[in-house]
Parts: sequence; C-alpha cells; structure tokens
Amino acid sequence: MVGSAAAVLAAVVGCTSVTEGHGGVNAEDAPAYRTSMSVSVSESAASSSARESEHQASLTTQAVHDTCETLSTSSADAIDAVNAYVSAFNSGATDVSGTEDPAVNALNKSADAVAGSVTDAIPDQLKTAFQDWVDGAHRTAQAITAHAAPGDFNQTIQDLNDTRSNALSLCDATY
Repeated sequence: MVGSAAAVLAAVVGCTSVTEGHGGVNAEDAPAYRTSMSVSVSESAASSSARESEHQASLTTQAVHDTCETLSTSSADAIDAVNAYVSAFNSGATDVSGTEDPAVNALNKSADAVAGSVTDAIPDQLKTAFQDWVDGAHRTAQAITAHAAPGDFNQTIQDLNDTRSNALSLCDATY
C-alpha cells in the first residue's frame, strides 16, 4: 500500500513544473488562426448540408420506389381482375356478376393502396400520376358497378391504361 502511494506521489510530483512567461494573444498568428477557424466552420457546415441533402434525396428515392412498387403490383392484380370481367362479359357468360365484384374490389384496393403510400417526399409530377391512377381506378370500378355502356366502358378502360402507363413510365425513370 505504501509502494502504491509512493508511485502516485512520484507521478504527481514528476508532472508538475512551472513554465516561465505570460499569457497573451500572439498578434502575428491571431489572423491566421481566425481564418483557419472560419474556413473550418464553413467546410463543416457545407459538409453537413451535403450529408443532409443526400439523406433527403435518399428518403425521396425510397418513397418513390415504395409507391411505384405498390402501383406496379396492385395495378397488375386489378387489371387481371378487370380482364377476367371483360372476358366473361364478352363471352356472354352467365356468371358475369361473379367477376364483377372481384374486379371492383381489386380496382378499389389498388387505388386505396397507392393513395395511402403517397407521401410528401414524392415529387409533384409523380404525385399527379399516382393520383390519376387512383381516380381512374375508382372511375373504372364505378363504370363496372353501373354497367356502363360498352363505348363508355371502353373509354374508361383506355383512360385507366393510359394513366397506368404514364405512372409506370415515370417510375421507371427513377431507377
């Protein structure tokens, strides 16, 4: 125990010394030091800003890709269900109503999924394209439910296909 205390005391005594001189600003080096600090702060701010921009871009990219994936998968299911309805209708099948509800449900499900996945991070042009799909899917579901005339129904389907193609083309451009 005495040996430990002596070692600590020796370390404390060995580290203390008095330096001659006086404290004060070195007037010759002060401007260079201030400039160096200013440059360092500026570079740090620029670096932080760049990292934040990269982070925001990453969030935007992820949001766009998520909504594009939702559109791609849900719209494919909806189109398949609508095609089954159209096929049953065109063939004069007795159970057209058996394909009507699945088509309407798939369209509404896709519209709701896409609308629910759109966030503020998504650029306006894509938001508009996604909203066009949502509106078109709802219009098509309403046309099926209302048993729209063939010409009106065909125009609704054409519009739906156009909005889907436009949105998916914009999605493809983000990859």
